[in-house]
This record gives sequence, structure tokens and C-alpha cells, in this order.
Amino acid sequence: MSPVVATVVFASGILGLFVLDRERRLWTSWALCLPVVWLLIAGSRHVSTWLDMAPTVSSDQYLEGSPLDRAIYALLLAGGVIVLLGRRRAVICLLQRNWPILVFVLYCAISITWSDYPAVALKRWIKSLGDYVIVLIVLTEHERARALKQVLARVGFVLLPLSILLIKYYPELGRDYAAHWEGTQFFVGVADTKNMLGMTCMVFGLAAFWRVLQAWCGPHRDRRKTLIVHGTAVAMAIWLLIISDSQTSLSCFVATSGLIAAHTFFKVARKRVVVHALVAAVVLSSFSVLFLGIGGGVLTTMGRNPTLTGRTDIWDVLLKVPINPVLGTGFESFWLGERLERLWTFPIVKGINEAHNGYLEVYLNLGAVGLALVAGLMVSGYRNVLRLLDRDPDAGRLRLGYFVIAVTYNFTEAAIRSTDPVWITFLLATIALPASLRAQAPVAKAHPLTTTLVEAEPVV
Repeated sequence: MSPVVATVVFASGILGLFVLDRERRLWTSWALCLPVVWLLIAGSRHVSTWLDMAPTVSSDQYLEGSPLDRAIYALLLAGGVIVLLGRRRAVICLLQRNWPILVFVLYCAISITWSDYPAVALKRWIKSLGDYVIVLIVLTEHERARALKQVLARVGFVLLPLSILLIKYYPELGRDYAAHWEGTQFFVGVADTKNMLGMTCMVFGLAAFWRVLQAWCGPHRDRRKTLIVHGTAVAMAIWLLIISDSQTSLSCFVATSGLIAAHTFFKVARKRVVVHALVAAVVLSSFSVLFLGIGGGVLTTMGRNPTLTGRTDIWDVLLKVPINPVLGTGFESFWLGERLERLWTFPIVKGINEAHNGYLEVYLNLGAVGLALVAGLMVSGYRNVLRLLDRDPDAGRLRLGYFVIAVTYNFTEAAIRSTDPVWITFLLATIALPASLRAQAPVAKAHPLTTTLVEAEPVV
């Protein structure tokens, strides 16, 4: 099949997925286009990279960034703020209920003052607000539950088949060669790296798997159509996870899929104590294999060595860099300027701009205070997930999966950072909604961009 014919076939397939997933008489506002576009960029490549206009990779480039990307993020952020201004009552209630997130965002802003590059840190902080804005847009939709399903499905329907198309028919875009690994070929699809492709498949593949479980256990109406559509998405995600060789994403996907499947099919697994035990088993087993050397054969089976493909060597280098252990280097300021140039003199660190561990990344940028705040977010977020599981198990399962992914994925990848799909879905999963908004009556004839949050699935 020629690339042109393949493109037409895949485009038709993507359109078919959209059409089949469409539900009549269930309306959501056009404002959801903003979260969809934001996640499409976050789950693939910057627009400047797609247009071959990205600056050359260098320490100076990380300081300057891309004017095109900056303009696009600014437009999306501005559009999101305009939408939320029309929903300000609901937004204020949400912010009041989620004070741990507000404290974390405020601390990130304060940390700009001790950054070596405050102007760069400020621009990155403003960009990071987009994550919270798109989450608020989704959670203040008239049909909140349907909005979340649509956003995750639309992004997955585009990125997953497009990755397959690029890998098979446009190898110059869908494949990459690592010079420091003797030119080894990697499949990257729509992403920049194989690990990023794995993350995209993990996040949106889990959403598709959740929809499959919903259809399997739900009413017979439209069951076959839903199983076909989202089963196809799951199959594409699994195939891409395997060929990308992103073991962290694959293992997280398998573990969390098993977790929500157990909660779906086994009544005993819905008891609070059993949920605690299952979550602890996934998190502690991952931690033990990776850091305590327990079950070392698992790493060998996964094709990894005790250094976690050089990650432990990277961590040794980073932990020796002098920083303020309490406050860190400032919001997303560690990988900048002279410090970055010095780090790139180490062969094991050359060319990277993340710690390959989310908790270490937070420590380097925000210090022990930042780590404590992230821990607080996870504790409060887990409580919110558990409350939702009690009130609405079906809606809570996806949130539980995304919570567990955020905890375990950050053991070997840095995902607690702006415009990262793992971080965005963690916020979607753990944010609390006040009871006053859950009881609010629908607003008649509301404008599509200013629809206020009304009764949907109970989230607390």
C-alpha cells in the first residue's frame, strides 16, 4: 500500500471512529475543543516540530524556546480563561474546595523568585496554568461525565492510529535513531521519543479499556458499537506499547488495567480495604522491583538491567549537583543555562532534560517543600478517588487507574511537569468537586461556551 493510499485509509478509519462513538442527544460545548487541542499537542510534538520550525537543540534553546509554540499555548490559555470567566461561579467553588492544588501552584509561582532565570521560569509557570485551565473546562461542563469521555476518546482516536500510520508508511517521521545507542532504531509515532509514545498509549489506551469495561457490563443498547470502537483503540494502544519497547508505560498499563478490571468484575474488590490492598500491591511491587532489587528476574524479563537502562547512573550525577535542598532551583529551572551545559559534559546525561524520575525532578526544581506539597496532593487526591468509588464505582475506576499510573510512572519517568498527559489526567482524576455544585439545577438555554456545571456523576 502506498503512503497516499494508506493516509486516505487511516483518515477514513479515524473519521469512522468519531462517527461511531457519537451519541445522539448528548450535547457538549465547543469549549471542549481547547482541552482536545491541548492534549493533542501534549501527547505528540510541539507544533514547531511538526512544521520543522523548532530551534536547534542546545542549552540556549531551552532558555529561548520557540516563539511559535509560545504563541499557540498563549492563545489556548487565553481562550480557556475566557471560557472560565463565563463559568466563574463554578470555578470559584472548585478552587475553594481544592486548596492543596492552589497552594502547590502558588508555591511554584513563589519559587520563580529564587530561580537563576526568573523570566524563563515565569513564562513556564504561565504555560503550566493551561493544564489547570483545561481541567477546569472539562469539569465545569454541562455534562461533565460525557465531556471527559469525549475529550479522552477524541485525542486517542487521532494519536493512536496516526502513530501507526507514521511508523509503517512515513518512517522519516515515525521512527528515530539514537546516536548514543549505536544508531538503534526506535518507533516514536507521533511523539518525540519512544517513551513519550508509550506514555501517550498508556494514558489514552487506559481510557479506551475503561470504556470497553463499561460497555461489557452496561446495558445492551449500543454495546456492540462501543466494544468495536474502543476495543480497536485498546488494540492499537497495546500494539504500539509493545513495538515502542516502553516498558514503564507497558507495565503501568497492564497493572492499572488489571486493577480496574478486578474492581469491575469482583464484588469483593470493591470493598475499601481490598482497594487499599490492590493499590498498595501495585505501587509496592513496582517500587520493590525497581529500587530494592526484589524480583530482579522481572527486570531481566523486561529487557532491563539493574541500572534501569542507565537511570541510576543519571540519578547519581544529578544528586551530586549543588542545589538548595529545601527550596530547589526554582520552578522548572534546573535544566537551564550553565548548569545544563555542565551536566551535558557527562556522557550519561548528554542531551537529556529530565531526571527520569518525577519525584527527583520535583526535588531538583522545588526542593523538599515541593516534594511535601506533591505528597499532600497525592494523599488528598487518593481520598477523593476513594469517595468517588463509594458513590459511583463506574466513574471512579478510571480515576483510580490514573492515580495509580501517576504514582508508579514517576518512579522511572518525570511526569510531574507542565503539559504532561500523566500530570493532566492525575489532576482530572483527583480534583474534588463541592457538593453545592453537584446539586445545582441545569441552566436553561445556556451559551455553549459558558455552560455552568450541573448534576452529573457524583464526584467529591
